[in-house]
Amino acid sequence: MSLSEQEIIRREKLEKLTQMGINAFPADEYTITDSAQSIKEGFEEGKKVKIAGRLISRRIQGKASFAELQDSSGRIQVYFNRDEICPTDDKELYNEVYKHLLDIGDIIGVEGELFKTQVGEMTVMVKNFTLLTKTLRPLPFAKIDENGVVHDAFNDPELRYRQRYVDLVVNPEVKDVFVKRTKLFNAMRQFFNDAGYFEVETPILQSIPGGAAARPFITHHNALDIPLYLRIANELYLKRLIVGGFDGVYEFSKNFRNEGMDRTHNPEFTAMEIYVAYKDYNWMMDFTEKLLEHCAKAVNGTTKAVFGEHEIDWKAPYERISMTDAIKKFTGYDITGKSEEELRAFAKSIGINVDETMGKGKLIDEIFGEKCEGNFIQPTFITDYPIEMSPLTKKHRDKEGLTERFELMVCGKEIANSYSELNDPIDQRERFEEQMKLSEKGDDEAMFIDQDFLRALEYGMPPTAGLGIGMDRLMMFLTNNASIQEVLFFPQMRPEKKMPAIELGDDEKLILEILKSGEAMPLSEVKEKSQLSGKKWDKATKNLTKSNIVKVEKTENGQIFCRAVNSAILKERKSINVPGAILKLPALKEKDIN
Repeated sequence: MSLSEQEIIRREKLEKLTQMGINAFPADEYTITDSAQSIKEGFEEGKKVKIAGRLISRRIQGKASFAELQDSSGRIQVYFNRDEICPTDDKELYNEVYKHLLDIGDIIGVEGELFKTQVGEMTVMVKNFTLLTKTLRPLPFAKIDENGVVHDAFNDPELRYRQRYVDLVVNPEVKDVFVKRTKLFNAMRQFFNDAGYFEVETPILQSIPGGAAARPFITHHNALDIPLYLRIANELYLKRLIVGGFDGVYEFSKNFRNEGMDRTHNPEFTAMEIYVAYKDYNWMMDFTEKLLEHCAKAVNGTTKAVFGEHEIDWKAPYERISMTDAIKKFTGYDITGKSEEELRAFAKSIGINVDETMGKGKLIDEIFGEKCEGNFIQPTFITDYPIEMSPLTKKHRDKEGLTERFELMVCGKEIANSYSELNDPIDQRERFEEQMKLSEKGDDEAMFIDQDFLRALEYGMPPTAGLGIGMDRLMMFLTNNASIQEVLFFPQMRPEKKMPAIELGDDEKLILEILKSGEAMPLSEVKEKSQLSGKKWDKATKNLTKSNIVKVEKTENGQIFCRAVNSAILKERKSINVPGAILKLPALKEKDIN
């Protein structure tokens, strides 16, 4: 295992602690009486408290030190005084352990009394502290200079998503998104429970991936020697429960689709689906807008939420427009009664890429997606979809060729989908067979025929309304996050690249030592401080710049500066096999030098 210089030093400190008889990873319960937040909310001078958290900053001044402790609720200042902690002649706990063997990021427990400093800062006077966990890697905390400018912020998206545990520690505001996510789920669950509906669980491993048009993940069950699919939707199982006599069931389900990844799609995502007997899609529209108004208030305390440049108002009621009217409004084309050939020709005429595998449903979906979706900013119900787009939906009671279906659009994106559910087993079989024809034409997202679901319908399913909501996307809109990765603790990532280590000589290490502050320095000043001969200097700087460890650039006024790469990235990616070896790192952009 390759270790950085700091990692080596921390392990040496761990060894010294062990030699002193201090367990850096104790198993004992550490009883906490307060948190940073509770101290600030109920501050009492002289109150005895016992808290625990990470040491995130400290300023040591001889026998006294101010530090900051961060727990799950926030940060609190703590004050270490040698004579308070070590009232006897033995000062080892402060002089050695605190000053020399603790590091930023270590988790400690603190017992003490509350007081306010001369500037009014609420502070814990430490009477005793206990090391609870020794951290062996340095945390990439940002640095703020005297002008308030932040340097080395841990804001590289790939690093943040891949190492969310670090992101949560050094960027505490990230936690707020996930606190709101929990509030959203709790609010929705409460709304359903208050209405008398039951939360249920359905299989993730399925013999037939039904309930949606999507490409599934495939696995194999060794004992049964059969292929199985990870769930793409839970719809057909929930409908089976309606057949079985439940009047209303819902589930928050993890679904998996073996498709592309982008800012709004993750192969593993969370959906909520609810089915209510004896209702239709008109009732469900009313129910949905009341549900989302309730959830917006629970998450943000108001029905209004900013998303990008838009302020979204989740207060009911929402606008409603049919898909046919929407396409006519934004393209001037009436899709009513049009054949597959006519739709394909029109799609091509307005610049939409289509192919021969697309049936009427896909063609209409492409036209709507390209020309209409982006126009719907405020919550809007798109209703009455063509039958070719909705194989699980009941035919419209009044409009030939359409179905009783709606999607809720917000900022040009779908966040909810609902039907008056198809409960005619003969009609459902015919719809499945049409999907199989699409599959034979090459559509790898066409639905499978689920014979057991058809058998369930033959026993009779009452008229039912169903609703599905993409919980991750809804969370994006409620917290102003344009990327789905921001609302998932651990989004799917591409495999981490392992970069080869580069051995550095003494001259390169000397230059890096001069540049260790991370600040850009005049090239001539660095050369003067290194005291290297011209030949050694040229060789060392060539190696460092070629490996993108040091960046040298000319500013607009002609000055030449050099700088080591961003230290936060350096801490995360440096790999030392022997003292001085370092991974190849990406070059800094010019803005990082100026």
